[in-house]
Amino acid sequence: QYYSIQSPGALRTIKVSKKSRLVGVWLFDNMSAFNDLKYLTGFGGEAASEDPRCPGSLPEGQNSPQKCPYGLYAEQLSGTAFTVSRDQNRRSWLYRIRPAVLHEPMKKLTNGPRYLTNKFDDTDPEPGQLRWNPFDLPKDGSKVDFVDGIFTLCGAGDTKARHGLSVHIYSCNASMTDNTSTGYPQGMRFSIDVLGSCRGYILEVYDAHFKLPDLGPIGANGLANPRDFKTPVAWYEDRDVARFKVVTKYQGSLFVAEQKHSPFDVVAWHGNYTPYKYDLTKFMVINSVSYDHADPSIFTVLTCQSARPGIAIADFVIFPPRWGVAGHTFRPPYYHRNCMSEFMGLITGSYEAKPEGFLPGGGSLHSMMTPHGPDNNCFESASNAKLAPERVAEGTMAFMFETCLSMAVTSWGLKDSKKLDPDYYKCWQSLKKHFDPNWKPPVNGPSDDKPKKRARRT
Repeated sequence: QYYSIQSPGALRTIKVSKKSRLVGVWLFDNMSAFNDLKYLTGFGGEAASEDPRCPGSLPEGQNSPQKCPYGLYAEQLSGTAFTVSRDQNRRSWLYRIRPAVLHEPMKKLTNGPRYLTNKFDDTDPEPGQLRWNPFDLPKDGSKVDFVDGIFTLCGAGDTKARHGLSVHIYSCNASMTDNTSTGYPQGMRFSIDVLGSCRGYILEVYDAHFKLPDLGPIGANGLANPRDFKTPVAWYEDRDVARFKVVTKYQGSLFVAEQKHSPFDVVAWHGNYTPYKYDLTKFMVINSVSYDHADPSIFTVLTCQSARPGIAIADFVIFPPRWGVAGHTFRPPYYHRNCMSEFMGLITGSYEAKPEGFLPGGGSLHSMMTPHGPDNNCFESASNAKLAPERVAEGTMAFMFETCLSMAVTSWGLKDSKKLDPDYYKCWQSLKKHFDPNWKPPVNGPSDDKPKKRARRT
């Protein structure tokens, strides 16, 4: 099953099974370990939870009583400014054993990941079509945890101005040790345990928060439905630790602070600023049932909007299994030049527009106004296929991070990863000229599968 997840807070440790894929998306191969977990459902709404071991731990009627139940500390986690409109305000109240402020001074992490960065002025622009072969898993005998295994591939913007985004690749084979956690600038902490080698994709946005896209004429239901998003319930551990290291990412750099207790000590919470997961197989696909290939915006799961209405800092888009039934139509994605930048990854299977060369664990970047589209084999096959209803992308899950920003590729992405495919452009070189100035439309119309006009009755 496929899940989209925002960085968890100090609510629960997330355990990831073998061959997982993180993207904004995690692929869990074995869900048995998760079957007994309980969740709250919904997206962006108010929720509340308390660990059943401490009934009544949520204060009633107020947020910050003089003395909290069970001797807990009240702590607010704000994801937006206090004064934003109520429909956009994001915050949660946490009731925890110790407040987050109880730690030693933060210090620069000196032995952190070498290729993690939010600085994108170190390389020259690269406007061409780029494709990466599957990124390496950690070498046998090595021990790489999630933090050490992050590599920045591309991005744009400025973390100090809180505007922009980054795309990272992760590759690890070791759990974060019992004494290590990590935090994002927005304040949510998580710890990742793995059962084997894994790799995947991370989308980091600096601006705002993801929300569900507006549905417009689609109506009240469709695409990613709110009820299918799941938030973990409160769960705490009261554990003293000699040196628990909390790693924080701030302005593109990593810092570490030591404390003598587990940060996963939230006994109860309420609010709407929470982690969540989403099963991508529950996505309700909208598609053409008449003619033409619809724009990929119909596959948007989540969007992070810019200050300009309708223009996204980041859209998270998927291309799930679905029916293709359009008549008199070239059904694969059309050839395209876009004012947006498109990064694509493949979780499993093969992508419909490029069945060969674009592999799970790899990626591609088509920058703004850079032409892209189906390779020659796909074009010839789809142009001459006998059209009938068929399943598309069966057993496949490709995704796209689309942004209005012009992304720069890091030196790791261009050189040091050694995964950039120099022959990517060749998949289009065999495209033929089919132009015929003497072409005439078929006697019986352009296609037998296009509906014939009927005489109008009066």
